[in-house]
Amino acid sequence: EQSCAHTTYVTRAPINLPIDARATEPLCIVRNFLENFHGRTIFVAETAGRREMLLDTFQSHHLRPKYFEDWSMFLADSAPIGITVAPLEQGAIVEEPGIAIITESQLFGERVMQRRRRKGGARDPESLIRDLTQLAIRAPVVHESHGVGRYCGLQTLTVGELTNEFLCLEYADETKLYVPVSSLHLITRYTGADPDLAPLHKLGSQQWQKARKKAAERAYDVAAELLDIQARRSARPGRAIAIDNDQYGAFTQAFRFEETPDQQSTIQSVVRDLESDKSMDRLVCGDVGFGKTEVAMRAAFVAVNGGCQVAVLVPTTLLAQQHHQNFCDRFADWPIRVEQLSRFRSKQERDAVVNDLQTGKVDIVIGTHKLLQSDIGFKRLGLVVIDEEHRFGVRQKERFKALRAEVDVLTLTATPIPRTLNMALSGLRDLSLIATPPQRRLSIKTFVRQWSNSLIREACLREIRRGGQVYFVHNRVENIAKIAERIQSLVPEAGTRIAHGQMRERELEQVMLDFYHRRFNVLVCTTIIETGIDVPSANTIIINRSDRFGLAQLHQLRGRVGRSHHRAYAYLLAPPNHAMTADAVKRLEAIESLEDLGIGFSLATHDLEIRGAGELLGEEQSGQMQEVGYSLYTELLERAVSALKRGHSPELDRPLDHGAEIDLHVRALIPEDYLSDIQTRLMIYKRIASAKSSEELRDLQVEMIDRFGLLPGATKTLFEITELKLKATPLGIRKIEFGPRGGRIDFREQPKVDPERIILLMQTQPQTYRFDGQNRIRVTMDLPDGQARLRTLDKLLRSFEIRDAA
Repeated sequence: EQSCAHTTYVTRAPINLPIDARATEPLCIVRNFLENFHGRTIFVAETAGRREMLLDTFQSHHLRPKYFEDWSMFLADSAPIGITVAPLEQGAIVEEPGIAIITESQLFGERVMQRRRRKGGARDPESLIRDLTQLAIRAPVVHESHGVGRYCGLQTLTVGELTNEFLCLEYADETKLYVPVSSLHLITRYTGADPDLAPLHKLGSQQWQKARKKAAERAYDVAAELLDIQARRSARPGRAIAIDNDQYGAFTQAFRFEETPDQQSTIQSVVRDLESDKSMDRLVCGDVGFGKTEVAMRAAFVAVNGGCQVAVLVPTTLLAQQHHQNFCDRFADWPIRVEQLSRFRSKQERDAVVNDLQTGKVDIVIGTHKLLQSDIGFKRLGLVVIDEEHRFGVRQKERFKALRAEVDVLTLTATPIPRTLNMALSGLRDLSLIATPPQRRLSIKTFVRQWSNSLIREACLREIRRGGQVYFVHNRVENIAKIAERIQSLVPEAGTRIAHGQMRERELEQVMLDFYHRRFNVLVCTTIIETGIDVPSANTIIINRSDRFGLAQLHQLRGRVGRSHHRAYAYLLAPPNHAMTADAVKRLEAIESLEDLGIGFSLATHDLEIRGAGELLGEEQSGQMQEVGYSLYTELLERAVSALKRGHSPELDRPLDHGAEIDLHVRALIPEDYLSDIQTRLMIYKRIASAKSSEELRDLQVEMIDRFGLLPGATKTLFEITELKLKATPLGIRKIEFGPRGGRIDFREQPKVDPERIILLMQTQPQTYRFDGQNRIRVTMDLPDGQARLRTLDKLLRSFEIRDAA
């Protein structure tokens, strides 16, 4: 019961619309409700963008609710049906004065709210790469039909009586090409080599066709090799592991933290892979400290419980020791034997472990590349976990390839190298992303600075005074002692020790244990700490000569801090820009700008752009794709794989199919006075042109309305034309062109349309519709404006659809 403006309103139980009907035809339920409810009704949308989408939906069903800015305005009005915006999930009926409140989530179930809650959760790899398509002036771009040119900005041009926006591209000899924004799907950002070294093709020459054909032939060869590997894996079915749900449930209950949504999804995928009789080859990409080790432990438990042995391969001895400790702690309550093979063990201990592996007495073994040596044998190896694959050499990776055909392989990485990333994205390996940070985890503040005594002293003192510890990374063993002395003189208040890989095993182990137990404050070390060392109290890292490190290394080193709920800091010391290589400058800019949690995957795509995408197979990190760019090469590769799977030979000269082309001779653009930022406008044009479904388009409209306001007419038209394209493409339509007097519809060789309905059109309206050649319909009618053309075309496409026999 609520009192408002001297009137008392009594609220009844919440409205419960029928769930089955809600999921199928929500507006039919709304109609029935309105017919039976003797009062006024107000619909509540979640945002302004959702309100506009609801209004469009209502109007298409001949319902026209009036918009009210707030609840009080609706009360003061007499309109029978209204709509407003409010963060409500559940509606109700107000008995006096008889008002029904119906929320959006009641109409469409939990879909609307769930979609918004999931933002920032699991990330789609391809969408992450699409997000990197922002262009700078003079950046190289690839037009599928004309080759590599340079982007010169967005320009508004008037052609005939119509004004539209075009992308201006410059080619060799300063020739210009203007691409309408509706064709932006033909444009991709050039990646695969240094932009300064990107080719510049000549319009009208055969140079581009030859380069693309050569790249297509190479993609065909790679596709054949990929499928050959897959065929060999399929010919040797893996071992399906039966899961004891009770024991697995007990093991998962012992996990002390709450799984993040991404982590839970990844665990489920891995368990499904182990249950399947196909050999698993899954890459788990997750930022440091995001829970990849727990994924490996769950997989190891399932494998051991199913009678298999597990080998965990790590790149460094220190990481082997830490993993061994973590696994021993996690499996302490289970009759599972965990051992390690590393240089920290004596020869006698190593020999005993090797012998017990061969007899099956060891269930889980953790070790470095020594595990791959020929004298190491297993009785029933079923699962191999590879941590940070990029740290292993080419020979070890060839051994991994052999393993993949025989056992389940799970690879964990924070920043997959370009080749690994390519293999995951091309479907050769399954990919899982863990992009959701654990609760209370803060991002690491990153600074790129030149060496400064005062900066180093201030950074160390601030960390020490709040009870923390500091890593100082210097990757030259020959003068690391001098650097340590310098740090000690700068910060005499701190205790300073040294750690590097050339120290004796026991000495190195003792230093790391002392640092872990906080017996000194500053550890001057090499990259030996790069992988897996977990010291929660160390929350400042200073990296000397950071320009000499790769992007994956920098990200890994930065991940050594920030392992708790305290704010962490990373200082990357480097010479001035003019003293570094161009690639080093780009790497440091990338890691400084991408300091958000969960950006390991984005860093890998930056690495892919800086170093070149590389061959999928073989040792070279640069390949044929430098000529055509990464995006086009991967599209050619996907087309070749798809054709070979169907038993067809790819048509190497045929352009890629991007769906139907629609030209209605109407103004369709995002006006500059609506969205002035060119970069954002270009990105949204790209997202519209690349949309795969009507729902994706509607979500983008909602987002635009929420961010920039109600859509102008020309932008609505752009969305409507794109939606028509999505309807026309599956029907096998190649091109549609409509003007004031009608137009034409061109079909592909084997369209998926209802021939009887088309013949009926010809027979009943011969003056309007007629065949113009084998694959074209000519339409003759007055279509004076864009809305008339849109309505007519939408009706035509609906009539072409093949109806269900039922």
